[in-house]
Amino acid sequence: MSDPTQPLHGDAPAPERMAINRLMLFFALVYVVEGVGQVIGLIAQPLTYYLKQEYGWSALQVTAYFALFNFPWIIKPLYGALSDLVPIFGYRRKTYLIAANVAATGAYLWSTQLTAPGELALALQLTAYAMAASSTVCGAVLVENTHTLGQAGKFVNQQWLWFNIAAMASAIVGGELVQHLPPASALHSAAMIVAIAPLMVTFGTLFLIPEHKTKINAPGFRDTLSSLVAASKKRELWIVGAFLFLYYFSPGLNTPLYYTMTDELKFSQSFIGILGSITAAGWVVGALLYRYFLDTRSSKRILNLSIALGTITTAAYLLLYNDVTAVILSFCSGFAAMLATVATVTLAADYCPPRSEGFSFAVMMSLINLATTAGDIVGSFLFDRLFHNTLAPLVLVSAAFTAFAFVLVPLLRLGEKKQGEQATMAFD
Repeated sequence: MSDPTQPLHGDAPAPERMAINRLMLFFALVYVVEGVGQVIGLIAQPLTYYLKQEYGWSALQVTAYFALFNFPWIIKPLYGALSDLVPIFGYRRKTYLIAANVAATGAYLWSTQLTAPGELALALQLTAYAMAASSTVCGAVLVENTHTLGQAGKFVNQQWLWFNIAAMASAIVGGELVQHLPPASALHSAAMIVAIAPLMVTFGTLFLIPEHKTKINAPGFRDTLSSLVAASKKRELWIVGAFLFLYYFSPGLNTPLYYTMTDELKFSQSFIGILGSITAAGWVVGALLYRYFLDTRSSKRILNLSIALGTITTAAYLLLYNDVTAVILSFCSGFAAMLATVATVTLAADYCPPRSEGFSFAVMMSLINLATTAGDIVGSFLFDRLFHNTLAPLVLVSAAFTAFAFVLVPLLRLGEKKQGEQATMAFD
């Protein structure tokens, strides 16, 4: 049995092994930066605590504030289409990645000087646009190379493995900042730390992406534009997109859980940060186990398994009452979320047609982001207004929504299609 940290098949040709290794390193860098640099990353707990303590905001208000930063992730197809169609300085991927990550650094440095929620929203919105653009172009790199190397499952798993390794560190650091610094100082310190991270992607882009220079030419532009239009009309693509939206639309528990842990269970901010790290550890363990046991399973089996685990772990939050149960539930929820992410993102990559990889994959990811944002707002609304800050009924509603996805899987008609197996027949 191979080392789980090794991404490659030993019998792959040497040039192919080298190409995959470079890409695996690049995906690790990008997703370490996303795990640290997204608004839901290291800055999330300091920002939530700042708004709660300094302005007395409710769970619904905080969730709505965070939802502002999801809009750049919902319009990802625009970045994907632009990257597909318009090379800058001869590159469709590298230039966009470098520009986005330099912009993220600048915006986070700006946010270290701000205190008003409105001003912070503007600066953090810029970071969200930059991170979303970087993620979109990284997704295009993934799909392009999946078409030639056939490693979608491994690439997706690599991304989310390192995202959650970064999230583990971010959760601990964020919790410690909140525990030991005044709210504003914790927020600004987090922003200063995060500002450094995007520079890693800038250097990785220069040396790890195998991209040849290209020019805008009328035939190539027409071909790519035709592919974008054709992709938008594909019935199969819309079916998969509708499935992903409904799969992820579940009343969210994140902010209600934070308020419950802070106000009712009286957990320290440091311990809440550690719980976030434990959730990420569940993702990491799941990613490593995936490489051993789940990499060759069919898409349908992985989806059904992810739905079952998601339903069980969500319902298990009914048992949350002390620090021990919080640790167990955090780890299990992370494990289940990892499986769900790999299953669905791999499915999305498998259905992206050639020459419109950035656009098609971004559409899929945007639907997931839209569903998640809507679910979070609905969850916090139910928690605040209908369930009167009581977590248990929200847990039951969320688990029921997750279980409903079982009904949707047969509509995909996946048969025994393996993960990473491009759904070429769907586009014939």
